[in-house]
Amino acid sequence: MTPEMAVDVTLQPIARYDFDAAILFSDILVVPFALGQDVRFEDGIGPVLDTFPGVDALEQDESVWLRKLAPIYEALAGSRANLAPEKTMLGFAGAPWTLAAYMLEGRGSPDQKAAKLFAYREPQKFAKLLGILEHAVARHLIQQLKSGADAVQLFDSWASGLPFDAFLEWSVAPAKRIVAAIRREMPTAKIIGFPRATTQAGYEIYASETGVDGVSVDTSASMSWARTNMADKVAVQGNLDPHALIAGGAALDGAVDRILDAMRGGRFVFNLGHGVLPETPLENVARLVSRVRASC
Repeated sequence: MTPEMAVDVTLQPIARYDFDAAILFSDILVVPFALGQDVRFEDGIGPVLDTFPGVDALEQDESVWLRKLAPIYEALAGSRANLAPEKTMLGFAGAPWTLAAYMLEGRGSPDQKAAKLFAYREPQKFAKLLGILEHAVARHLIQQLKSGADAVQLFDSWASGLPFDAFLEWSVAPAKRIVAAIRREMPTAKIIGFPRATTQAGYEIYASETGVDGVSVDTSASMSWARTNMADKVAVQGNLDPHALIAGGAALDGAVDRILDAMRGGRFVFNLGHGVLPETPLENVARLVSRVRASC
């Protein structure tokens, strides 16, 4: 919520490593914040949300959302203005299922128990919650694109916890509607989806059904499989194990080479299978960038 600091942090990795793209320094939980559920960050715990106020108590006035999130769009515009023209500026948002899981649990949950129980016991209210989130997420991504994002990514970080039918209803279908809403207003928008740690069949369905331009895959997916089964539909992004990046040396080199070999000739964005871990040695990141650049 402090644009000048967010710009500085967004640009630091570009200055240090000369990455091809910068991703906005923000958080997926700004959407629950815009809807009226306060969020705070506690040391050793991470994000903690106030008690869920109920679906009907959520703020549904779009002008209120955009006013509360205005510092984020200012930070994105400032980051884009300070990037070289050849660099890509990425925005992002959490997907409705993942946001609902945080909102109902009050924090990250390995099994999303609160959200699943709410969905099973109160299917109409849960559908209404997903609908509110779909609209808010779509508007948030559209505003990021209008503020200078070259592409945006939809993070469904908790997609792995879903039974298959629920994955289709709570992850794939909302993503499809969000993509459609963005394209109605911005037909050429570039959108990446990340249904983290779903099954390989889940990734393929997501790529086929949602209308995204790219799909990011997590560390458990086979990049050879992704090259064969998804690269004709979407660009593929991924999927280095963040622990290999910590390990460095031959382990890192081998992991990088296997991914590049699997995806060679396909539409591909080299990335991790999830976020950089805090203890990652900086020199290993530099080694990664050098090896990828040398191999391409």
